[in-house]
Amino acid sequence: MGEFASHLALGFSTALSLQNLLMCLLGCMVGTLVGVLPGVGPIATIAMLMPLTFKLDPTGALIMLAGIYYGAQYGGSTTAILVNIPGEATAVVTTLDGHQMARQGRAGVALGIAAIGSFIAGTIATLIIAALGVPLTKMALLFGPAEYFSLMVLGLAFATALARGSVFKAIAMIVLGLLLATVGTDLETGEERLTFGVQGVADGIDFAVLAMGLFGFAEVLRNLESPETRNVVLGKIGRLLPSLADFKQSLAPILRGTGLGAALGILPGNGAVLGPFASYALEKKIARDPSRFGKGAIEGVAGPESANNAGAQTAFIPLLTLGIPPNAVMALMVGAMTIHGIIPGPQVIAKRPDLFWGMIASMWIGNLMLLIINLPLIGVWVRLLKVPYRLMFPAILVFCCIGIYSINNNPEDVMLTALFGFIGYALFKFGFEPAPLLLGFVLGRLLEEKLRQALVLSHGNFMTFVERPISAVLLAVATLVIVVAMLPAVSKKREEAFAD
Repeated sequence: MGEFASHLALGFSTALSLQNLLMCLLGCMVGTLVGVLPGVGPIATIAMLMPLTFKLDPTGALIMLAGIYYGAQYGGSTTAILVNIPGEATAVVTTLDGHQMARQGRAGVALGIAAIGSFIAGTIATLIIAALGVPLTKMALLFGPAEYFSLMVLGLAFATALARGSVFKAIAMIVLGLLLATVGTDLETGEERLTFGVQGVADGIDFAVLAMGLFGFAEVLRNLESPETRNVVLGKIGRLLPSLADFKQSLAPILRGTGLGAALGILPGNGAVLGPFASYALEKKIARDPSRFGKGAIEGVAGPESANNAGAQTAFIPLLTLGIPPNAVMALMVGAMTIHGIIPGPQVIAKRPDLFWGMIASMWIGNLMLLIINLPLIGVWVRLLKVPYRLMFPAILVFCCIGIYSINNNPEDVMLTALFGFIGYALFKFGFEPAPLLLGFVLGRLLEEKLRQALVLSHGNFMTFVERPISAVLLAVATLVIVVAMLPAVSKKREEAFAD
């Protein structure tokens, strides 16, 4: 217990420095804005802002990027309740009862309970991360190259199972991501691979270029294609603080949602997305009167919003302890850490304890900031929701281009980003989700490195992956996940769950 307290003390001393507090506040504000404005999203925003973090202290940069991610979860609920448009995929469930509450003149109570539930969930999730950080890191140190390879295969299997659309399309995206990761010069032989003589990619495809194209530029093209219909609730928002009766009714769903979201958030492959859906299904199943759901039941807002925020934070556990990103946002965080010379994984807690515990402490501070800044600014967010997207996209594109150019001062990078933007848009039109591609790209180089290391140690014997117990279990679970995801009944339920 004394060690746990000393770790948290180190974290808060790091997070409470003036620079890190400002970075946390900036991340939370930008994240909320991104969540409120439908069609931008934290993935595209983090991809856009990543170049600006190059000259920042690594701890401050990662605190800001993390704030954008969990801040977007807060903002997404505002849009879902007031406009019936989920600002974030995880806020889809909130629209069902949140918007109905708004139409009944209880928008303020819905927004208030969403913010309070998110704060409670964030606080508990922060303690879970702090508690599991050291044990998981110690466990990760027992892993050899074969175990790491199998763990990454498991992560990609979960990414396949939890992606939208068909399993085959998700597998195709992961394979494409792995292929793109091999572009460039082979570190062992010095031979160029898949460059087709293009010198701009001789050192490999830049992570920021790929991420910005697939999520920044492509997102703009997607949003310009669809006409906007934003029916903002025009009535009074009403009081923001829920009554004692509302809070009593919401407390148990908040705690259940936090538990579900925290557990699912740890799963590799974007398990956090399932949290709100699972919470809503559970609350509806155990309710005395399930017919209230979909008609403004406060439990239908409290549970999913808590699950949403808890999952967003526990998704950092596999990233910080194992170095494995469980979703596309965490893949961007891996990119940001690598750019700053930090190798994600169990070494972080030993070599950079200030960064590890500082990020954890900043999450609690960020949640407190979000609770304080979000509720008074509801009026500002409502006005922002009325700004047409056609007035925003030129600024977004200019910002993207400046960010990409500033990395290497290379105009070719901007053109390559635009190319990936069109590719990302084409993938969307054909029903392919780009998130598994990004995950495959980030894990590709590490996957290849661990595969080679394992084969060198075993003198080229592929049986090493099944002869080592932990590796064999991880590969067996990965195979089971893919097989189950391909079953017709499961496949149908997946499509229903992730349907827009």
